[in-house]
Amino acid sequence: MNRIAGAFWLSRPGLGEIRTADLPEPGDGEVQVRTVYSGISRGTETLVFRGGVPENQYAAMRAPFQEGEFPAPVKYGYLNVGVVEEGVEELVGRTVFCLYPHQTRYVVPAAAVTVVPDTVPAERAVLAGTVETAVNALWDAAPLIGDRISVVGGGMVGCSVAALLARFPGVRVQLVDADPGRAKIAQALGVDFALPADALGERDLVVHASATEQGLSRALELLAAEGTVVELSWYGDRRVSLPLGEAFHSRRLTIRSSQVGTVSPARASRSYADRLALALDLLADPALDALITGESAFDELPEIMPKLASGDIPALCHRVRYTERA
Repeated sequence: MNRIAGAFWLSRPGLGEIRTADLPEPGDGEVQVRTVYSGISRGTETLVFRGGVPENQYAAMRAPFQEGEFPAPVKYGYLNVGVVEEGVEELVGRTVFCLYPHQTRYVVPAAAVTVVPDTVPAERAVLAGTVETAVNALWDAAPLIGDRISVVGGGMVGCSVAALLARFPGVRVQLVDADPGRAKIAQALGVDFALPADALGERDLVVHASATEQGLSRALELLAAEGTVVELSWYGDRRVSLPLGEAFHSRRLTIRSSQVGTVSPARASRSYADRLALALDLLADPALDALITGESAFDELPEIMPKLASGDIPALCHRVRYTERA
């Protein structure tokens, strides 16, 4: 069995490299996984790549199997799909999802992997971590039948939220983004689209995921009286100014944070494993393929990551393809 792996590391902010790792033999209750695909969540991972994680958030931002420390050198990532090669017998040969960085092979406790349903192709399963974030956000938001809802920010998380909301009965969903190119993705997901200036107002609920000050301000403007903005954006070390004068108090508006690191208190009886399993079940919908906007080989990551971070490669989820290495 191959005990050598290649792993992508951020050697310093803005510079990545492939390093070699020696793997241990799987012990009792462990599995060795051969990665077939991983995914890059452009928002969070490019922020890490740029070295933009604030010192007071180092612990909160730590990925489950991260090695090294922020800002660098660090091995970071959390969207990994692979095939179990060795270890717990009933898992050998199964396709699994794991919150593991970009690495060709790895050994983890069997409890850290979730079997991908047969209805979900491995190529799409890399979205599981982001759809899990959307599930948690909607547990926090608690949309009601017939609600008028906008999602401001058509990135990977915002589009995942919009895709799930499209299934709610009677809900009228509009995806709002400054990039007119997001209109095609909105159409594929089955929701309306608008540029910020043209967005519908009097919304019962707005989910904000643009990670911009302008987007959050616009989200507040779109609310009906007593409405709520659920804030999903991660701003890293940037400060944000908000118009909390004007009509904020007279219209009794609410801003509520949502963060995937904690299971929503509205579903306190559910475990992290329950939430991830639900996300994987929801990925049976082929419409979600619209969130994967590019693909490259694992060995190309040192060249691809700077382009994703700079925006030279526009992306929602960029998929990484793995082949056997000598």
